[in-house]
Amino acid sequence: MTALLDCIELITGPNPQAQPVASVVVLHGLGADGNDFVPIAQELDLSAVGPVRFVFPNAPVRPVTINGGYVMRAWYDIYPPSTQPNVPRREDDAGLRQSQAQVQALLDREVARGVTSERTVLMGFSQGCAMSLLAGLRAPQRLAGIVGLSGYLPLPHTTAAERSEANVRTPVCLAHGSHDSVVVPSRGEAARDALLALGQPVQWHTYAMEHSVCADEVADLNDWLLRVLAA
Repeated sequence: MTALLDCIELITGPNPQAQPVASVVVLHGLGADGNDFVPIAQELDLSAVGPVRFVFPNAPVRPVTINGGYVMRAWYDIYPPSTQPNVPRREDDAGLRQSQAQVQALLDREVARGVTSERTVLMGFSQGCAMSLLAGLRAPQRLAGIVGLSGYLPLPHTTAAERSEANVRTPVCLAHGSHDSVVVPSRGEAARDALLALGQPVQWHTYAMEHSVCADEVADLNDWLLRVLAA
């Protein structure tokens, strides 16, 4: 059995003491932790849905090659880009798969706690975006939706074969900053195009910002969450 990650939790809505009717699992970016997106969740107004449980897991601590082996919270290792032209960046397949299992364990726990998978959204920022796309598209039970902010699609050549039948029509919301120098916009656009080519429903947003989150993005995310979590 996969061990559960440490998590921060927040229940929002008209009655925070009530049983949540929906869940949003939020995966932070490289070097951050579960606290990172708590303020964003507090800005959202999902009261029309009812009590919503936000789950903010802390990624494992591991050395990150691209950062000189510095140990930090990371969902997987990141290697420097290839110096050879037209050679794709090497990816940490083992680390990605390990974190995929840990994220799936959190999704399974929401079901065990009374929130069906169809009422659960998986969301992530940057490296967390990569994980939300990896784990969400492969989840064996249908999710309400998948959100990817300022990130990219990992292991793209395996997506078509590994995408679960349960989530081939699950709506995906992708958003990216047009001035992002950390994860350049073309990587987000490549994720969008790859998913659209597979027939995945994708809503795409761009904002005049760096590698961050802006007020317009939060407002658009709020609207999208209300739609996919509507009873």
